[in-house]
Amino acid sequence: MRTLNVALGERSYPIHIGPGLLAKAELILPHLKTPAVAIVSNVTVAPLYLEALAAPLRAAGVKVTEIVLPDGEEYKNWDSLNQIFDALLANRCDRTTTLIALGGGVIGDLTGFAAASYQRGVPFIQVPTTLLSQVDSSVGGKTGINHPRGKNMIGAFLQPQLVLADTDTLKTLPERELSAGLAEVIKYGLIRDLPFLDWLEANMPALRARDAAALTYAIERSCQNKAEVVAADEFETAKEGGRALLNLGHTFGHAIETGLGYGEWLHGEAVGAGTVMAAELSRRLGWLTDAEFERARKLLAAAGLPVVGAPLGVDRYIDLMGHDKKVIAGKLRLVLLKHLGEAVTYGDAPPEQIRAAIEACCHV
Repeated sequence: MRTLNVALGERSYPIHIGPGLLAKAELILPHLKTPAVAIVSNVTVAPLYLEALAAPLRAAGVKVTEIVLPDGEEYKNWDSLNQIFDALLANRCDRTTTLIALGGGVIGDLTGFAAASYQRGVPFIQVPTTLLSQVDSSVGGKTGINHPRGKNMIGAFLQPQLVLADTDTLKTLPERELSAGLAEVIKYGLIRDLPFLDWLEANMPALRARDAAALTYAIERSCQNKAEVVAADEFETAKEGGRALLNLGHTFGHAIETGLGYGEWLHGEAVGAGTVMAAELSRRLGWLTDAEFERARKLLAAAGLPVVGAPLGVDRYIDLMGHDKKVIAGKLRLVLLKHLGEAVTYGDAPPEQIRAAIEACCHV
């Protein structure tokens, strides 16, 4: 087991990474206020891993409430959130009950938002079961739900007490989900960690073959990068750079997710295509060389990700991107690449260049 720390003063917490962690109740027990938890999962993950997590906790004397939701990005909404609240109230869960998110990013975001809201705030623990959630969404305290007009537009910041990333859960991960997670892994190399980018190029075949050592290293290196960024800018308030840099490709990608309908493309797939658009715009601004652009595009393609965007039409992209959370005073701020390994937030990209980058990457 490898352990990292997210350094946030009194709200610091550990990230444990390794095989067989679901069964280790001793890693969870010290983080409970009282011996009572509510495990939130979905219909895909629960049959595989819910009992493996719950049984050791029950054996240790913990009261376990189980809440199982439908699976999919399209269920990251008010209805699912209310299902969690209904179950918590029906089981008389109080404000010392710890919520545990067992699943991917949708379950993590829903459970975290429920924890931030229920009785004005209860503790929660992240037990991510997808590569994407292990390297990104489980770390940093962003929680929320989608709105028909925009992704992740409603939510709250709430840091977990603990992140428990059991790498054994990746053995049952569908190939498409594995590739989606690699989009967020590649992101760290592109925005701030060039040596990691070099490593990813050399080790992508091993990652896609689910080599345990390669996956563990990639998860640890990704979490270390995210932990450093979050510790420096927890609430994404830095005027330049900061936590916003973690959104490379996301503004374009969220437009794809919202425009097609949530769940049509996986989040990581949309981020992959969105990252190509961000790199293309960076090239058009004279920052990335042709060789750097092609290097980024090839790595994303090698991960099994789409590198051509959805044909929504340029006007639709522009309209949807206008709802992005990084829009301030009506000005769209994009995360772009000055060089590989160096990202910036930039609000002065000419509209015609943004449109041209979308056209070039979507064939629209």
